[in-house]
Amino acid sequence: MSNELGGRIAKIVTSNLREIPDFPEPGVLFRDITPLLANGPAFHELIGILADRYRGRIDAVAGLESRGFILAAPLATTLGIGMLTVRKAGKLPGPVIGVDYSLEYGTARMEARPDSVRDGDRVLIVDDVLATGGTASASVQLLRECGAEVVGVTVLLELEKLGGRAKLEGLPVESAVCF
Repeated sequence: MSNELGGRIAKIVTSNLREIPDFPEPGVLFRDITPLLANGPAFHELIGILADRYRGRIDAVAGLESRGFILAAPLATTLGIGMLTVRKAGKLPGPVIGVDYSLEYGTARMEARPDSVRDGDRVLIVDDVLATGGTASASVQLLRECGAEVVGVTVLLELEKLGGRAKLEGLPVESAVCF
């Protein structure tokens, strides 16, 4: 994020973040954004800042399942543009197209409805966390296959040690807070 916007968003996020040790398994420190979502004025301010940042630059917002939906929907509404849903396999009624991506052990799949994307739409991908980059990278590929021009990825939290940004090379990636 730019210094001014990034600083404001970082303050909103960090002051409304809950850290939960050993969740979902021992040794993991889970950073929970639900306090931010529950704080109406802070959540409203966050969406307003994002809307100001992207107004006129995008035609649609793509929310990634599932917490990305929570951020993308109010952003799209504030901007008066469409929201696209990128979901895990088997969650959308057809016709869908999908992209498989690698996990530590096995693969996963992200899907979208190509008829919800207008050819050439400038799309911003929004999610809560960028970790390994697998979900975001697959979503970029998927939206491009649907005809979108992916203009960037915006997340609240980035777990830098996991290297997800490297999988999005060539795309602007903005994160409010890096850990």
